[in-house]
Amino acid sequence: MRILILGAGGVGAYFGARIHAAGGDVTFLVRPARAEHLRQHGLKVSSACGDLQIAPKVITHEALELAGAFDAILLSCKAYDLDSAMTAIAPAVSERTVIVPLLNGVRHIDILAARFGRQRVLGGVALISASLAEDGGIRHLNTMHGMTVGAFADGPATSLNALSGVLAGAGFDFVRSDNIAQAMWDKIVFLTTLAGATCLMRASVGAIMSTPEGERYVNDLLDECAAIARAAGHALSETQLASSRAILTNRTSPLMASMLRDVEAGRPTEADHILGDMLAKAKAADVSAPCLGLAYAHLQAYERRRQG
Repeated sequence: MRILILGAGGVGAYFGARIHAAGGDVTFLVRPARAEHLRQHGLKVSSACGDLQIAPKVITHEALELAGAFDAILLSCKAYDLDSAMTAIAPAVSERTVIVPLLNGVRHIDILAARFGRQRVLGGVALISASLAEDGGIRHLNTMHGMTVGAFADGPATSLNALSGVLAGAGFDFVRSDNIAQAMWDKIVFLTTLAGATCLMRASVGAIMSTPEGERYVNDLLDECAAIARAAGHALSETQLASSRAILTNRTSPLMASMLRDVEAGRPTEADHILGDMLAKAKAADVSAPCLGLAYAHLQAYERRRQG
């Protein structure tokens, strides 16, 4: 099965390296500078789950048409790069291709379906904390490395079989979900709370918990996000909500959202696509979300200042 992975940053490179090391046929679609670096130095993954050093197959947008169609395409770009990503992968899409977006949020599914057809779009959730190191390698920041993939009611369920076989043997925690929409909502509720709180406070979960009002704010923000999911028809189970709450209120946790690392580095963020989209859903459903609104306003102000 020919697999194309758009992007070789933390998420795409990590999962792609694992699939490659397990014998999968993986090609990375990257920008010219990144392609040249990978050709010269290979791809190094540093991880408590096992280090890797591979010589990946890489290709750039200009050469993609010559490579032919792929059986599966994994999108690991930022949400704000989705439009350019769709343009980039278009030459690799055929009647047999399935697309697995590992983006944060939920609204990208409709956008991809409008461009390529719902019969080609699966749902995906990446559960990993990984970053691109200064030397071009990948640093896996903890031991969590999960991927959940599933078909929607009108999606390519049959094509998922072959892909699941590859992913299940790739050396990370793979789940084939029968309710991928719920899995995506479970993650976005957690991620919105984590990103909103850690970016607003510019601190880790543990540091926030050490403040007098930190725990109350995080709990209120989580409850708002859970209420938005419930109004959208995707209520979190009591077990899922309790698990998220335990992680987000852990008094010794160094956990912080990757969005905070983007803020601290002065980079653009996915605030509009995560917090902004959740707030829009809250307003549409008449769900009160003052904690979410404050966190989003903070990130909007950061973006205005960043742009001058």
